[in-house]
Amino acid sequence: MIGKDKRQLKAMASLMTAVVQIGKDGLTDAVIDSSRAAITARELIKVHVLNNAGLDTKETMSELADMLGAELVQVIGHYGILFKKKKEKSHYDFIQD
Repeated sequence: MIGKDKRQLKAMASLMTAVVQIGKDGLTDAVIDSSRAAITARELIKVHVLNNAGLDTKETMSELADMLGAELVQVIGHYGILFKKKKEKSHYDFIQD
């Protein structure tokens, strides 16, 4: 993914609300399953690592992206943006693979 594509995704995600929250238990099976369902349906998701979780946000987001086969677009504070383009009927056809 090129820089221009990442900028567009960041701009789109800035107005989104977080659809997945990671608490003090970290990356549990339930969190991974809900993240997988959300990214399959939406392609672009925002994830919030709660303040009381005591986890490193960048590390946690990187692990989650690897588990989902997604690309980590950005981490700001306790929020991360993940993107995984659908193979067919993608809403993000402008993104280069």
